[in-house]
Amino acid sequence: MRNDEIKAVFDGQAAGYDKQWARMSPVRDGLHFLLGSVFADLPGNARILCVGAGTGVEIAYLAKHFTGWTFTAVEPSGPMLDVCRQRASDEGFFSRCHFHEGYLSSLPAGDSYDAATCFLVSQFILDRGERIQFFQGIADRLVAGGLLASADLASDVDSASYPDILRVWIRLMSSAGVHPEILEKTRAAYAKDVGIMPPAQVESIILSAGFSSSVHFYQAGLMHAWYSRRAG
Repeated sequence: MRNDEIKAVFDGQAAGYDKQWARMSPVRDGLHFLLGSVFADLPGNARILCVGAGTGVEIAYLAKHFTGWTFTAVEPSGPMLDVCRQRASDEGFFSRCHFHEGYLSSLPAGDSYDAATCFLVSQFILDRGERIQFFQGIADRLVAGGLLASADLASDVDSASYPDILRVWIRLMSSAGVHPEILEKTRAAYAKDVGIMPPAQVESIILSAGFSSSVHFYQAGLMHAWYSRRAG
C-alpha cells in the first residue's frame, strides 16, 4: 500500500478512530504505562518527537505525567492531526505542542529531540531498506543517546503458531466471532499491506539505523514494542 493510500484510509477513519479502537485500549494503555517508566530519566524539559502521532493518545498520556515536556506531532493525515489538536486543546497541553502535517522527511531541520515515539507506523513500510532509512531519519533527529520507543505488529508468519495468534488477535479486535473467511481476509491483508516479520528482524532493522541498543519491553498479542538508544 502506497503512502497516499494509507493516508486516505486514515483520513476517512479519523472522526471515529478512537471509538473504533476502544476495544483495544487495554493493549494501548499497557504500552503507555510502561512507556512512562522507559522515559522516566529524561530531562524535566525534554523535547519529544512523535512520528505518526495519529489522534495524539500517547502525547496526552506523556503530557499528563511529565508536565515540563514539549512535543512535536508529525502526522500525514490532516483529519487525524485535527483530532490530535482538539485533544491537546481539550486536555490543556496545546501550548506545549508543535503540529506538523506531513511526513518526517518534510519536518524542517532544527531542534534535536531527547526522545521519540513511533507506534504502528514502520510496519507499513514493506521494503527492508526503506524501513531502515525511516528509522535512520528518526535517529538523525535525536540527541546522542536519545531514546526511541517504537511498536509494530510482528510475528513469524511462516511458523506453525502464527494462525493461532492471528486468530486471537482478530478476536481481540472484533466483538464478533472469528469466522474462517474473516481470518483468511485478514491474513491476506496483513501479507499484502503490512510488513509483519519476526521480532528479531524488526530489532535488527532498528540496530541498522543508527541505534546502539534495542530492548524488547512489551508484547500484547501481535504488537511488540522496543526502546532503542541512539548511537554516539
